[in-house]
Amino acid sequence: MSKKIIIAGGTGFIGEHLSKQFVNLGYQIIFISRNKENIQWQDTAGIIYALEDAEMLINLAGKSVDCRYNEKNKAEILLSRTKTTKALGEAILKCKNPPKLWINSSTATIYRHAEDRPMTESTGEIGKGFSVDVAIKWEESFFSFQLPHTRQVALRIAIVLGKDGGVMKPFINLVKFGLGGKQGSGKQMFSWIHIEDLFNIVLFLQTHKELQGVFNCSAPNPVNNKTLMQTLRKEMKIKFGLSSPTWLLNFGAIIINTETELLLKSRWVVPEKLLASGYTFKYPRLEGALGNILKKVVLFDLANIKIL
Repeated sequence: MSKKIIIAGGTGFIGEHLSKQFVNLGYQIIFISRNKENIQWQDTAGIIYALEDAEMLINLAGKSVDCRYNEKNKAEILLSRTKTTKALGEAILKCKNPPKLWINSSTATIYRHAEDRPMTESTGEIGKGFSVDVAIKWEESFFSFQLPHTRQVALRIAIVLGKDGGVMKPFINLVKFGLGGKQGSGKQMFSWIHIEDLFNIVLFLQTHKELQGVFNCSAPNPVNNKTLMQTLRKEMKIKFGLSSPTWLLNFGAIIINTETELLLKSRWVVPEKLLASGYTFKYPRLEGALGNILKKVVLFDLANIKIL
């Protein structure tokens, strides 16, 4: 029987990538989600059965924050994280042979808006506001469980870059249509992680059994928004890009039903604990990460051109 990994809420961009990589390594992947073909959240017995003898549980469950922060959405964002985390912890407690490792996603947004210095696990300052409150309660829900046979790691994940989803498509479209300048002041920091490094970090945590607790999951070289857009234009070989002032972003966010926090909050996050533990990033700098992603996008487009 193959080793198994349970991925909760794993039907999105990150979950699909992780599952493909683990299947390539010979793992059996079992999903817990709202999709009918997977184990349902209300199926407590099914969740417990799946978790028995599992190598690892990865929880990515949570409503997307790419929406307006009205009261309904805020309630769903919070409960979709804390309620699912609580359900998983309670299921693990009922297992005879629980997963050896439980990785729960968290967010780099937990830190304050920072343009003055980087935020590490040891010196970072927790911020204020709705998104921060969600992150705090999410981690509290996770670490409220005392699990003697299961290591617990909360990954404070920065913006994930990859060719198959996430923020890359809208960023690429902005540059294509001449809107690839800075957003707002352009001074806000952009912390990011290539999706291949995210997968490698999971493997690193799995094999390093002494590691537990909170880890910043971000590349070691964040950049400001102005540099991000300059680098993206350079990699796409587009010289010009109009900037977007804050008032325009506020107006646009209403039109497309999202929040400007996703662009304007300064996330300056550094992976102090991962570096100290010996993890080596495959993509430590933005130029290499974007070069890899955009090369794949171009090759994918060329592969789908039909000659009539």
